[in-house]
Amino acid sequence: MKSIELTSKLRKNIYIASGSIHPELAEETAKCMGLDVGAIDRKRFPNTEQYVRYCDSVRGNHVFIIQALAASKGYSVNDALMELMLMIDAAKRASASEITVVAPYMAYSRQDRKARGREPISAATVIRILQSAGADRLVSIDMHSPQTQATFNGPFDHLTAEVLLQSALTSRVRTNYDKFVVVSPDGGRAKVAEHYADKLKVDVVHMPKSRDRHDSNTITRPNRVGGVDGRTCLLIDDMIDTARTLASAAEALKNSGAGRIIVGATHGLFSHPALRRLKDAPIDEVIVTDTVPLDGAREALGDRLYVLPSAPLIARALVEIATHGSVSKIFKDRNHQ
Repeated sequence: MKSIELTSKLRKNIYIASGSIHPELAEETAKCMGLDVGAIDRKRFPNTEQYVRYCDSVRGNHVFIIQALAASKGYSVNDALMELMLMIDAAKRASASEITVVAPYMAYSRQDRKARGREPISAATVIRILQSAGADRLVSIDMHSPQTQATFNGPFDHLTAEVLLQSALTSRVRTNYDKFVVVSPDGGRAKVAEHYADKLKVDVVHMPKSRDRHDSNTITRPNRVGGVDGRTCLLIDDMIDTARTLASAAEALKNSGAGRIIVGATHGLFSHPALRRLKDAPIDEVIVTDTVPLDGAREALGDRLYVLPSAPLIARALVEIATHGSVSKIFKDRNHQ
């Protein structure tokens, strides 16, 4: 993708900073904007405490901090969150005019409500932490529960990778509409599955799933699923974490006579033992974006893994933010669904 044009004045007023988790994504995003990533002095003390310092002046700049809240390169999710908070605080104390946090993957977003007594609402807690540290605006992609944006008292731009995934799937379906079917792996993804099916002009099948209330690792699927015999099944989800849901769905589909099985998701977390499950499951292709580092996934899955670059999409959104434009127009308002 060609760099997005910014005026020379805006270029001088924008500072792109990257956390330790996914610097490659920050560099590609900055490149798409015709900018460079600023230098950060960072270290960890012997007791694992972290230290960050901006090497250049950020006074009066709009600082965009790009940090996926995922585990990578020896950092835990909580390490990533702590580093992000320190970077926000450092920018604020260095007189940045505005601080936008770009968390392509927002950790803890699945814990968006109390399912049992005496539980935290972790998604709300993390968002409040970022605000209290000094973030003026948040940006994230395909949050598990977009309604948690309401916790942040300020602008929260929710992006979606739908356009990337739909384009990739369209190239596979082409005009063979009767040979493909979109499958919702659980009730929570039914609405999304119907939207994808409508865009791809194929049928949709909803697959029921029950999970033990006291043991979330236990999933029960029906023995057979109708409407998939001999067809390529497209399983769409927002993330692949341990891959338990997708692997169990793929097994049920294969037992029902499905042909090829293609999985598409925005965030490829691939927490252990996801890669082993995906390798063992009857899944022919896994399509994900690079919102988080894909440590080990390329090697483990080989040609079965297809990665969609997210930097051009993020860059377009950041340019709209920097120029006070419309983020929603990029996604035709689908980012609010």
